[in-house]
Amino acid sequence: MAWKFETSGLDGQCELFGVNIFKYRWRDCRETAAVTDPHYGVEKMFHVYEVEIDGQLRRFAAGEFSNCVWGFYLEQG
Repeated sequence: MAWKFETSGLDGQCELFGVNIFKYRWRDCRETAAVTDPHYGVEKMFHVYEVEIDGQLRRFAAGEFSNCVWGFYLEQG
């Protein structure tokens, strides 16, 4: 599965799917996603998570680019 960079932000302050994603409980899907850092072009392995927002399950990959700076990716296709 291909993953596309969506957004990045500081720990506790990042909007994804129109909400502050840190205010929701993430369920670890026990999968990893190979993603490309949008600034440096290096490949990283991030965990895949699910959250329920307004009754709808949403999947995303997330991880820290650096201390307290998070990156978020969505599945393509």
